[in-house]
Amino acid sequence: MEAGIVSYGVYVPRHRITPTEIGKVWGVDGAGMGAGLNVHRKSVPAPDEDTITISTEALRTALIRGAIDPQEIGALYIGSESHPYAVKPSATVVAQAVGATPNLTAADYEFACKAGTAAIQTCLGLVGAKMVRYGVAIGTDTSQGAPGDALEYSASAGGAALIIGRERVIARVEDTVSYTTDTPDFWRREGQRYPSHSGRFTGEPAYFRHVTECAHRMMERVHTTPADYQHVVFHQPNGKFPQRVGKQLGFTEAQMRHGLVTPFIGNTYSGAALIGLANVLDHAKPSERILMVGYGSGAGSDAFDLTTTEEIAQFDRSFGPPVEQFLHNGIEIPYATYAKFRGKINMGGE
Repeated sequence: MEAGIVSYGVYVPRHRITPTEIGKVWGVDGAGMGAGLNVHRKSVPAPDEDTITISTEALRTALIRGAIDPQEIGALYIGSESHPYAVKPSATVVAQAVGATPNLTAADYEFACKAGTAAIQTCLGLVGAKMVRYGVAIGTDTSQGAPGDALEYSASAGGAALIIGRERVIARVEDTVSYTTDTPDFWRREGQRYPSHSGRFTGEPAYFRHVTECAHRMMERVHTTPADYQHVVFHQPNGKFPQRVGKQLGFTEAQMRHGLVTPFIGNTYSGAALIGLANVLDHAKPSERILMVGYGSGAGSDAFDLTTTEEIAQFDRSFGPPVEQFLHNGIEIPYATYAKFRGKINMGGE
């Protein structure tokens, strides 16, 4: 492909809550739940944070790092399942906030947790066809789980913005493939406050089937084996699934190390794989190969084969904190504050 990642930025809200704190409220072993999911704590958005503010912060970082004029952005897509408006795009607000309007195309994407990777594919097509100079793909969420539900221990907030272009590429996209079926493992109907899920069904026929099939097809297409990659990133609904699927495919813990971020910040849904990729790029050296496989319930997977270039050695990451700072810092809050922030306290009597 004649396109790749030119710059990137990440933003994760600073507040955190632990599974132990959540479990205390519901009279269950929260520590055991967290250990089973391999989630130590998760990020919590403040009342003034949503997918729009997270996207804006991440994109501003990417623009400054890449020294890119916002007016040269020709496309901007935000993938999320928690857009703040049911009818009004998030993408237009973010484009206006960073100074990219009016000469661009913009839209919101939805496909559960793989909306962000779908946005990358769209940008690759537009940039590769030379219809736009730069395309922006953002994956972000402020996801929620129903009180006491297993999702409450992992559903978190955060996002990453990738700028796709043809010039000064730091990670070239060699190829991309997708694997998609109608597998209803996770859903939320219009007007329903919290999502529903199919329990263990979300694992075997959903996540593991799609991720493994998509990864195999990607490696068959580019004639690689797991040993050819220095880094691998999977979608991470928790910290356990990506480790398991990585071992099934033949990857080592060292290859998965930098791409695994969920244990420290929870499942950021559309942002999960992109934040993992950003952490890999924070550590990558030139000529390293990366496999990223996203996943979205409903269901589908997108895989990307990337190679870092010599440009990554000169890439300026001095603006904005590295991903690891988001992973290991934060302010822990009690469940009452978490419930207040997330609107779980009903004051209207409905």
